[in-house]
Amino acid sequence: MRGIWRNSKWDAVPFGLSLVHGALVLAIPSMPLIALGTWWNSNTVSHNFIHLPFFRSRKLNAVYSWYLTLLLGIPQSWWRHRHLAHHSESRTIVCERPPRRFAPPLLYQEGSSRLRMTPHIFAEVSAVVTVWIVLLWQAPGVFLWAYLPGYLTGLALCYIHGFFEHRVATTSNYGVLYNVSFLNDGYHVEHHLQPGAHWSRLPDRLCPAARTSRWPAVLRWLEVVNLEFLEQIALRSKTIQRLLLATHEKAFRKLLAAVRDVRHVTIVGGGMFPRTALIIQKLLPAAEITIIDASAKNLETARRFLNAPVKFIHERYDSERRCPSDLLIIPLAFIGDRKEIYARPPARATFVHDWIWSRHANGAIISVMLLKRLNLVRQ
Repeated sequence: MRGIWRNSKWDAVPFGLSLVHGALVLAIPSMPLIALGTWWNSNTVSHNFIHLPFFRSRKLNAVYSWYLTLLLGIPQSWWRHRHLAHHSESRTIVCERPPRRFAPPLLYQEGSSRLRMTPHIFAEVSAVVTVWIVLLWQAPGVFLWAYLPGYLTGLALCYIHGFFEHRVATTSNYGVLYNVSFLNDGYHVEHHLQPGAHWSRLPDRLCPAARTSRWPAVLRWLEVVNLEFLEQIALRSKTIQRLLLATHEKAFRKLLAAVRDVRHVTIVGGGMFPRTALIIQKLLPAAEITIIDASAKNLETARRFLNAPVKFIHERYDSERRCPSDLLIIPLAFIGDRKEIYARPPARATFVHDWIWSRHANGAIISVMLLKRLNLVRQ
C-alpha cells in the first residue's frame, strides 16, 4: 500500500464524505441535517476509523480524530473506548464454516467498559463544550433551534440503531442500498466476528449462519411493532376500520378492472379484521370466498365481521401449491417465499400486498401513510 492510507485507498471515500458533512453543517446548519449527519457519520466514518485508523501518519490520525470530535460533538477517545468494550462484551453467533478469507488479528484487547477520565478525554470534552458555548453566544438561534435538537435527535437515532443491531442477537442486513450508503454496516455479524476486517472486505467474509433482518437497524423496530400488533389496534377502532376499507378499496377497484370472470377468490391470512374479504364481498358480490389462516383464533375473529357465506380453512398456506381459484390474495404479513409468488403465480391472477417500494408493472398504491401497495401478477 502506498500513499497516506494505512489500510486501503477505499478509506478516501469515508474521509471525503466526512469533509462534505462538515461543509454542509457550516453552510446550511439545520436540525434534519445535523441529526442525520450525526447518526450516519457515527455509524460509518467514525465507526470504521475507530477500528482501523485511516492514515499511515499518527499525527494525521490524531488531527482527524479531533475533527470528528468537534463535528459530531462526541469525544472520539471516549467513543473508541466504549465501542471496543462493547465488542468484547457482546455475544455473536458462530459461523457454520469459516469465511473465505481470514481477517487480520484484532487491533485491541478486551477490557472494561468503565470509563476512566484521561487527560485526553478531558481535553476533548472541554473542546466540545467550548464550541457549544461559543455557538450559543454568537448564534443562539442556530444553537437552540437547529444544533441542539439535531444533536439530540442524532444521538437518539444512534441509540435505536445500536439497540436493534443487538436486540435479540447480533443481526445483519444485506440490502444493497443500505450497505452502499452505510459502508457495509449491514454486515454486522461479520463485523463482530472479525472486527479487524476492513469495511470494504466484509462482503467477502459472509457468515452463512448469520441472523438476518430485512430491515436496516434503525427501522428494525418495525419487527416489534409488527403487523399483527397493528391489526389488534384496528379491531378496537371503527374509525381505523373505515379508513382501512376506504384506502384498500381504491387499489382493489383499479386492479380488479384488469381481471375478468372472477368466480372464486382465495384469501391467505384473512383472519382478524378481514378487510380484504369485506371489500371482495362488496366489489364481487357473486364470488365465492375462501379464507386460509394458520390461526384458528384469527379465523374466529374474522367470522364476526362477515355475514355472507365464507369458507374458512384452518391451515398454513403452501406457496408452492397451485391454487385453483380465479384470484388469490397474498397478505403483507405472508410467511413464505414472496419472490416465488411473483416468479410463479399460484393462481390465474394473484394480488400481492407489498411494501410501497416493491413496484410491479401492474400495481396500485394502497396508502403512502401505511407504506403499502397492491401488485397484480398472472400465470
